[in-house]
Amino acid sequence: MNILDKIIVDKKREVILKKSIIPISQLESSIFFEKTTISLSSNLRNSTTGIIAEHKRRSPSKAEINYSFTVEEVTKGYEEAGACGISVLTDGKYFGGSLDDLLLARATVNIPLLRKEFIVDEYQILEAKAHGADLILLIASVLTREEIKSLSEFAKSLNLEVLLEVHSQEELEKSIMPTLDMIGVNNRNLKTFEVSLDFSKQLAAQIPDDFVKISESGISSIEAITELKPYGYKGFLIGENFMKTDDAGKSAKEFIKKISLLAPEGGTSNL
Repeated sequence: MNILDKIIVDKKREVILKKSIIPISQLESSIFFEKTTISLSSNLRNSTTGIIAEHKRRSPSKAEINYSFTVEEVTKGYEEAGACGISVLTDGKYFGGSLDDLLLARATVNIPLLRKEFIVDEYQILEAKAHGADLILLIASVLTREEIKSLSEFAKSLNLEVLLEVHSQEELEKSIMPTLDMIGVNNRNLKTFEVSLDFSKQLAAQIPDDFVKISESGISSIEAITELKPYGYKGFLIGENFMKTDDAGKSAKEFIKKISLLAPEGGTSNL
């Protein structure tokens, strides 16, 4: 069993346990449940930089990344840096995150928040809404076409945007449907943790222009972004690159400033 399979087995158990403790009615009574969604897809379409910055304490591939920042410090720093949105890891066992991190992020910033989670059940989408998320992530490799359809439709019924993550042509073909807003190509193979930007390059042309294209993982340089922009990518999800520094917000600010200076000159701003 690879790491992704283990995570999904644990996640299904976790959801059963949570359902037995916190009723749906309690989630629906959250003050955030009626909150207007802030659109990440719109932000990305109108941005020349397209950075989605991530709050991530650790990962199965890197163990500890950074535990020294508070969620408030990181997310405020990202907002001030000019990030288009923020991804918040909420998995506890493998990534050291929690729904409290999402709640604290929502109380701190006014830009789109992605609940970065291994979603296998509608209950988790209700949790995302109740804790202030604007969008959810669905991972094609762990869901059937029917599950992607029902989960994305449910998210849309709650006015949440949907980012679908793919890693292969096969996953992309089974997943394309109108209830998605963004399609992200993960440059990291979640089964082996091998990273290559070639995944984004190979799949770019297969993603219809109706969806905002996002490249995820393994992006640690300005060169990587300038390399990917001609392929039509409008969003770039970056986590470890900022989190592993002494000041994630400052690191993001310097990175975003460099891209914005390059955009008009390199002719990539209108791509």
